[in-house]
Amino acid sequence: MADTATEAPVIDALSLVPKSDAKQTMKDFKTDQEVRWCPGCGDYAVLAAVQGFMPSLGLAKENVVFVSGIGCSSRFPYYMNTYGMHSIHGRAPAIATGLAASRRDLSVWVVTGDGDALSIGGNHLIHALRRNVNLKILLFNNRIYGLTKGQYSPTSEVGKITKSTPMGSLDAPFNPVSLAIGAEASFVARTVDSDRKHLTEVLRQAAAHPGTALVEIYQNCNIFNDGAFEVLKDKQQAEEAVIRLEHGEQIRFGIDGAKGVVRDTQTGDLKIVDVTEENQSQILVHDAHSASPTTAFALSRLADPDTLHHTPIGVLRSVDRPVYDTEMSEQLDAAVEQKGKGDLGALLAGNDTWTVVG
Repeated sequence: MADTATEAPVIDALSLVPKSDAKQTMKDFKTDQEVRWCPGCGDYAVLAAVQGFMPSLGLAKENVVFVSGIGCSSRFPYYMNTYGMHSIHGRAPAIATGLAASRRDLSVWVVTGDGDALSIGGNHLIHALRRNVNLKILLFNNRIYGLTKGQYSPTSEVGKITKSTPMGSLDAPFNPVSLAIGAEASFVARTVDSDRKHLTEVLRQAAAHPGTALVEIYQNCNIFNDGAFEVLKDKQQAEEAVIRLEHGEQIRFGIDGAKGVVRDTQTGDLKIVDVTEENQSQILVHDAHSASPTTAFALSRLADPDTLHHTPIGVLRSVDRPVYDTEMSEQLDAAVEQKGKGDLGALLAGNDTWTVVG
């Protein structure tokens, strides 16, 4: 069992982004556009949290960019008084990668949904994560296709009855957090749209992280999948269902921390136990900065996909890894220093060319 957690990685993600000369407020990050989501949509809560959190970064608005794909959440750039781009289906991570790699003075954010990111965009998402580009990905997960009116999505539970699966979905759902950890993401977190304090704290840590940060946000679609996360939002039920992760703290939850997470000595898996005097020392201490992703992945698998009981929220993983755009910049600087030393003709010809004699 881990008794102590490792130290936090060095944080410098915002060091190259110019700061604002004036003090900013939430109003400075609002646009004059009418916000158009269905009344009661969880997107409103996320938008308000992001607009309220942005001033605390102290960044110049012209050096902040929001890139989105296609879906309800992808209207986000219209409502942020920063630069932005409403791009194409599933390709927001690819476009944001090019932007972040070529403009290291920008704070680049991707806003996407479970359909946009994990269906047509799945390929782009995993490669952004493994490259560790300096961008922040907010993945709104409502377990349904909202914009196209209620078809099942890559995160819908097995048996989900929707317009496109009238007899129940046969697809095993993705767990976005597990997927991100498996793709070697250096920062992975989960939060809930209606928990403003928790959401803001996770965003703060994601913004400061050097490299790709993925934040899954459980978000309610009250039209096509209302109440999907009610067990995590209802105060009484949440005490037994939600596991709040805090780096360096024992992983305990329930009324008065009566339940805890331990490692099964026979299988190596994690399991939930009632905390007693005998097993209290065996309760795992959360180490978000562990170099190995093994325990973080095991934590991501605790939640039952149907009932959502034992759902961890918070930062599951935050580790130092080489940042793609930093390393690319260093290569370009080295190339500039070697200017005039290369032979373009020899490079084009290489060793695998031949001359065809007619």
